[in-house]
Amino acid sequence: MSAATNGKLSPVSVAQVVIDDSFWSPRIETNRTQTIPHEYTQCKETGRIDAFDLTWKPGDEPVPHYFWDSDVAKWIEAASYSLAAHPDPDLDQLLDEVIEKIAGAQQPDGYLNVYFTVVEPEKRWKNLGMWHELYCAGHLMEAAVAHYEATGKRRLLDVMCRYADYIASVFGPNPGQRYGAPGHEEIELALVKLYRATGNERYLELSKFFIDQRGQKPSVFQRELEHLSEEDARINRHFFEKNGFDTSYCQDHLPVREQSDPVGHAVRAMYLYCGMADIAVETGDEELLRACRRLWDNVCSKKMYVTGGVGSSRHNEGFTDDYDLPNKDAYAETCAAIGLIFFAQRMLHVDADARYADIMERALYNGALSGISLDGKKFFYDNPLASNGDHHRQDWFGCACCPPNIARLIASLGSYIYSESDTDLYIHLYISGHADLSAGGTPVKISQQTDYPWDGEIEVEVAPSEPAEFGLNLRIPGWCRKAVLMVNGIEIDTAPILRSGYARIYRKWQPGDTVRLHLAMPVERVTTHPRVAENIGRVALSRGPIVFCLETADNPVPLDRVVLPRDAELTAVFDEKLLGGVVKIQGEGLLMDDADWDGQLYRFEPVKMRPYPLTAIPYYAWDHRTPGEMRVWIRSL
Repeated sequence: MSAATNGKLSPVSVAQVVIDDSFWSPRIETNRTQTIPHEYTQCKETGRIDAFDLTWKPGDEPVPHYFWDSDVAKWIEAASYSLAAHPDPDLDQLLDEVIEKIAGAQQPDGYLNVYFTVVEPEKRWKNLGMWHELYCAGHLMEAAVAHYEATGKRRLLDVMCRYADYIASVFGPNPGQRYGAPGHEEIELALVKLYRATGNERYLELSKFFIDQRGQKPSVFQRELEHLSEEDARINRHFFEKNGFDTSYCQDHLPVREQSDPVGHAVRAMYLYCGMADIAVETGDEELLRACRRLWDNVCSKKMYVTGGVGSSRHNEGFTDDYDLPNKDAYAETCAAIGLIFFAQRMLHVDADARYADIMERALYNGALSGISLDGKKFFYDNPLASNGDHHRQDWFGCACCPPNIARLIASLGSYIYSESDTDLYIHLYISGHADLSAGGTPVKISQQTDYPWDGEIEVEVAPSEPAEFGLNLRIPGWCRKAVLMVNGIEIDTAPILRSGYARIYRKWQPGDTVRLHLAMPVERVTTHPRVAENIGRVALSRGPIVFCLETADNPVPLDRVVLPRDAELTAVFDEKLLGGVVKIQGEGLLMDDADWDGQLYRFEPVKMRPYPLTAIPYYAWDHRTPGEMRVWIRSL
């Protein structure tokens, strides 16, 4: 089990969890049989995998890109998690073959990056701000840890330890070393994973060094920019924003312990905050942890979409001003929602507070899951909350970070459901299946049965190997207004046992004890802060963790003219034939009628309304039918 050393809770590995769930099992199977093979084919056909053969020479096409390594690394990570849950000899062999290519590309000194080995070797470590060397190294480290934990094989782990040792010899505070930091954060959290897998303190120290480099004056990125040619410096255009040099794009504007306001590129920010949380846990750095909490609070209270998407601007793929959350122009990159999930899980393990799990769930079921098609072969890079019918998932991207990212998230889903501590077990997500956990040294098998997210009935069977005292904590979601809890058929009051959003049942558990949790799941109208200008006078629909939207396929009218009265009755109906089986919301709305305007542009009478039966579907499932408009936020009166 991979566990944080000093955290209140410890994560649970994929290998400890079996998912057997009507909602998630088909998606995991699609990920295994469709997405992972599809992404391997794309990496192969685009040259990403064979680039590790280092046979490229000037004039050859395609030219390897400096972030290609990371796409292959995330594919390896996804495939490794899949192997841990579902043994597959063919995939196992394919992974070995790809890993051998990577190992063969490692240089005598330990360096490993295709682009800066064969295309522009003279530019190694020249532009950390924008050339992704350390970012790629980080993803390869994560892949190595995942593969080692899934298979027990050390081939890639040893390669990446050698690379990490080399990086630690180049960067650091000692004589002969250089100061520097990754422009695209990722290696910080990866080094902590490598430390936890190997016990090598050097990797933890290197992660801390990179984190502490951010925000120093003069900036490490400004110093390296002085040595770049004019042509090479053009790619650093994001560092010239506010009438001068400004590296807020990569969160370098302040030392990390002084940061409060999420700025810049959203994926970079999320990965940085994950690394900060990891270092805070491992070193006991309370000041760093306070910064993580401030940044979390700001993201979720001022800069997050109702879907759990973050990073509203296409210009910087990231954050802008507070409450700047446009709908049709929303960027909300799939990778950013996934990064928010990563950050949420880390904070959850520090504070054991359900507010983190609430956001983790929101982003999982909405802002991240929308990033992949139901057949597992098409992807959104950005996830707007409104469309005129011209935004569609793609087979692949030139910058292909999102497809393997969502693949590795789905393949590792088991690690997000439960957590352990010395005295307690936690259930964060309600997903059918079972897990082999441990409470106070006693093995405990936890089984869940539920039709969540479509239904709020959850049954949990607790089976310790022998009678044992421990706390079982069940999350009462923030969206739930009424929860009923029963232990062995006897209802218990949740109010006295509610701790930070979890109902804690502490007792001497017997094999076969059963807990039933009923979460009331009506259709809800969601409103937004009045400073979010585009959503004034509008509502979004949600039910349980799912956010819904209108699509032209169900509502063949101009969607901006659909109005939902405050007193309109809304009904949730499960439709097994719709989009693989989903709950849809139906209600009697109104439609702004233009039938009698007779060519007028303005008039003194109010617009007439006529009844209109509206249908809303889960946001994650939009753009699977005839192209047309989509809206999350609906006019209300």
